[in-house]
Amino acid sequence: MVLKDKHVLVGVSGGIAAYKSAHLIRLLRKQGAEVRVVMTRAAQEFITPLTLAALSEHEVGLDLFDPASHHEVRHIAWADWADMAVVAPATANVLAKAAAGIADDLLTSILLALQCPLVYAPAMHHQMWNHPATQRNLHTLREFGAHVIPPDEGELASGDVGPGRMPEPETILAFLEDL
Repeated sequence: MVLKDKHVLVGVSGGIAAYKSAHLIRLLRKQGAEVRVVMTRAAQEFITPLTLAALSEHEVGLDLFDPASHHEVRHIAWADWADMAVVAPATANVLAKAAAGIADDLLTSILLALQCPLVYAPAMHHQMWNHPATQRNLHTLREFGAHVIPPDEGELASGDVGPGRMPEPETILAFLEDL
């Protein structure tokens, strides 16, 4: 088990594919990884922190300025803790913020402080995926050393068909094992 005892940070951003992050966390734990989860506010509209805390067996990071974490600079401590990180789903918004170096919440602050391998698993409507700004942001993130797993093609939440589905958790797990 390649991921046994590895510290894996899972970032969950706000898209309908957030429900797949629960399965990814379960797969990571089955491989023996220790998992911490950080969620954006928008992600909490799709899946609850309680679900991801139960699956990861750790508190979920929600707020950059959490008074309960006054004893640590959380975004630095969690970035230092991670052996690898994955953002799944990675929305166009999070990709844009990361490419621009914007750190206005816990997830994007951690992303800016990470010193370990970082993987993005994008999920968005195909029109957003194909937009030149998104493609530029992906290019920038790759230049920064991040890995991007291309989205799957298929039916999207809108009913349209095209690229934009978050890769299946098993695909993401295999990618992380190969890092």
